[in-house]
Amino acid sequence: MNILSFDIEEWYIEKFYKGNEDIKYRAYDAQLDKILEALDSNNIKATFFCLGGLVEHFPYVVKKIAAAGHEIGSHSNHHRWINKMTPEEFREDTASAVKALEDCTGMKVRSFRAPAFSIGEVNKWAFEILYECGIENDASIFPGTRDFGGFPSFTGGDKPCRISYNGITVNEFPISIGKLPLVGKPIAYSGGGYFRLLSLGFVKNQIRNSDYTMCYFHILDILDFKSKLMTREEYERYFGAAGTLKNRFIRYCKSNLGRKRAFSGLTTLMHDFDFINVEKAAESAHTFPVITI
Repeated sequence: MNILSFDIEEWYIEKFYKGNEDIKYRAYDAQLDKILEALDSNNIKATFFCLGGLVEHFPYVVKKIAAAGHEIGSHSNHHRWINKMTPEEFREDTASAVKALEDCTGMKVRSFRAPAFSIGEVNKWAFEILYECGIENDASIFPGTRDFGGFPSFTGGDKPCRISYNGITVNEFPISIGKLPLVGKPIAYSGGGYFRLLSLGFVKNQIRNSDYTMCYFHILDILDFKSKLMTREEYERYFGAAGTLKNRFIRYCKSNLGRKRAFSGLTTLMHDFDFINVEKAAESAHTFPVITI
């Protein structure tokens, strides 16, 4: 089971957290078109986790994806990290995002991914709220430690399962974890900056030798468009952390390394492997193990 997903946020982030530059919007539009064309040519339907806030400010983005026949999932309303929200704030954010996306597309929103994989041990209550808001499938768990998120204590590992919490059940599709050759160090490999920094051969070998892979990409992961060093104000407003030169430089490097070859790598994966979306994968949920958290 190989799942292909995209987190769609760049337009909103550019408008509210960065420079609101038209050239960026045009670049995002063009890259989205290239992604949709590649998916169509390979007969793949993916899941696009979209911000609810896009509906108000960039509705054409969501409508274009839906018109191409792909699943629209929620990626929150305003791209706030859940581990920095109260349950009440998360409930309002999720309900608003789901309603906006459903009103925009006329399609039921069943799937969700948290910004920065920000559901973990300290905020497991999020699953109960997702269930209340009609979410059946989650793809938020990063079963390890990472910047700003992660769930290293998750006992379900990196395989699909059904999470049971306070009497509710949600299907879970976690991020895939592989092992670096020789050293055997666990590492995510199937999306984001990890995909850009690792060799394509390593990624393909991991997919080939696994019965489950969750691939996830952002527009900026596969856009050959060099990001600028964020200002202190931009960094602190977006990340909610100290915008030191060191932090900003590390983020600059992580954001830009490997971009030139990323889209060609993605299209190679589309050609070499079969992919489905989260909604299709959930049809097998009755076979998943139940993990009580």
